[in-house]
Amino acid sequence: MAKGSKAGSPKKSGGSAYFKRYYQLYLLLLVPLLYLLIFKYIPMWYITIAFKKYSIVSPVIEMKWAKNHGFEYFIKAFKSKDFLVALRNTLSLNLLDLVCGFPVPIAFALILNEIRLKKFKKVVQTITYMPHFLSWVVIYGLALQLFAPSTGYVNMLIQKLGGSPIDFLGTSKNWVKTYIGLGIWQSFGWNSIIYLAAIAGISPELYEAASVDGAGRFQKMWHITLPGIRGTIIVLLIMALGNIIGSGFDRPFALANNLVMDRAEVIATYVYKAGIKGSQFSLTAAVGLFQSVVNVFFLLGANWLSRRFGERGIW
Repeated sequence: MAKGSKAGSPKKSGGSAYFKRYYQLYLLLLVPLLYLLIFKYIPMWYITIAFKKYSIVSPVIEMKWAKNHGFEYFIKAFKSKDFLVALRNTLSLNLLDLVCGFPVPIAFALILNEIRLKKFKKVVQTITYMPHFLSWVVIYGLALQLFAPSTGYVNMLIQKLGGSPIDFLGTSKNWVKTYIGLGIWQSFGWNSIIYLAAIAGISPELYEAASVDGAGRFQKMWHITLPGIRGTIIVLLIMALGNIIGSGFDRPFALANNLVMDRAEVIATYVYKAGIKGSQFSLTAAVGLFQSVVNVFFLLGANWLSRRFGERGIW
């Protein structure tokens, strides 16, 4: 073959040939990108409602700016006693959820991993996953049947044992304990799935080597399993801290009652009452924006601390 001949050399494909070959994948990618654009990014334009005087008959761009350089409704929110109570309750309930509820799925996953009977393990997993699929309205109905002061099964049992009935849902102190307990019960089985998946990724050779060295089950759990899922624990902790003043609407709304509103009113229910029922759209938009910004700062701070201590973090 003559020198410089191009016979047999692979033909370089340009960008157009590459796109022609893989265009189906880009078309599939277009669907989630359109979803993000239409339902996530375009609505961000309406954040400006927090800085304007809302009018239902005017487009956002024509609404007048609020007083105090647009911060009128932020100032109004922080002067409102109802908002400050909701902010305090949101922080306290979420911190209690984090402190009491975050370790439970980790401990459950560690215990479940030690069970050797596969059928029993599957039954336990199924039973603990089931509450995740119940709505909070259904859970509140179950709570009434269990914890009602006079007709609840728990109080009936307490009375039979010679004790006094406890008002689990009618006093603020007991309501908070019930709220946290029901939250843990509803979510720990489902949340343990991630930890069980992380445990499944640990090399069995580490356990075999530990057995040769004479390590017991607890020592393997402490020195192999926990360090093996440490990265997963930290990522989920960062995500939980990123939602420290955010809260779902259904859980506090379903479990609250007029006797415990001093502890049950959270930002989500405050926004519903002031915004939807009270038509104070600019005020509640300001509250929601404040909530999102604070959550972002908590997320960034937690991620920075994670990387500072040598962990990978989220990014």
